[in-house]
Amino acid sequence: MTIPATMRALRQRSLHGPQDMFLITDAPVPRPGPGQVLIRVAAAGINFADLSKSHGTFRDGPQPPYIAGFEAAGEIVALGDSVTGPALGAPVVGVGDGAFADYMLLPAAAAVPVPDGWTCQHALGLLVNLPTALAALKLGGLDAGQTVLIHAAAGATGQAATILAKHHGATVIGTASPGKHETVLGLGADHVLDSRATDLAVRVKQLTGDTGVDLVLESAGGSTFEHSLAAAKRVTGRVVVFGLAGGQAPVTNWDLVYKHQIQLIGLNIGVLIHAAPQLFGEIMGELLALIAAGVLKPGVSTAYDLADGSAALAELEARATVGKLALLPRVGCPLTRHSIPLP
Repeated sequence: MTIPATMRALRQRSLHGPQDMFLITDAPVPRPGPGQVLIRVAAAGINFADLSKSHGTFRDGPQPPYIAGFEAAGEIVALGDSVTGPALGAPVVGVGDGAFADYMLLPAAAAVPVPDGWTCQHALGLLVNLPTALAALKLGGLDAGQTVLIHAAAGATGQAATILAKHHGATVIGTASPGKHETVLGLGADHVLDSRATDLAVRVKQLTGDTGVDLVLESAGGSTFEHSLAAAKRVTGRVVVFGLAGGQAPVTNWDLVYKHQIQLIGLNIGVLIHAAPQLFGEIMGELLALIAAGVLKPGVSTAYDLADGSAALAELEARATVGKLALLPRVGCPLTRHSIPLP
């Protein structure tokens, strides 16, 4: 195929949030270097990390102006030197820089084939949300018969965690805003609580016979963080922290000694990939096996045209979305949001 010299892309112009993300039409199409592949983006994933970067709160994040986005799936259209696979024309998903665009570079070694029977849009989350969910459960030591509290259970990572926790025989308490409760229950959660409740830890204790949960998957941050610590069982309870959507929350050694005697674990999937590649390989192997077995199925994602990326991120920031969000950069994509049904 003929690769143009320029492309459409979303450029972040400041660190004041997604309102300063604008569509440009003259971004240069990148050329693959050694060990890289160029994909024609079919779908790009939207993540909370994109919001953090737009506000300048993501550690070592890019400085504006920059092409936004880091997760995409599409067809390989060019190969760099020394690349022996995957092949031209292969549909792959990966993470890199500048995903909110018509074309994107990926490291060839980290370009993962789209699973059989899945579209590129279905594959969004395969290297971000799904491994984050499984890693959180593994690092948290979840066993069958235990109880887990999953915050933001209607989001992409929360949905995956709910499905995986139920598959492993756990009791799941999810949190979400009231309009999303049916979605969470439909995933198999045993209970769902209002994420904005001011007595969230009290309600969790009521559901667990006043003992608390064995594991908390904490991505909410802000004022919810205190509820997460209080909701975990004393001494044996674990809290895995992998997000801070609601902002930073302080915790001190005094808190852990005298107030919340729990086990606190931090998780960043990017750090895990680089610092513990063997563990990441095991996680991906387990995920692909679960996909092959039909435990993890192609999900429903809400799609927006590339030009509406700023609005999509604003909706995510306002907690007005459910599940995975995708940008479709193809020229002529419908401007109206739509959902991909399960096959």
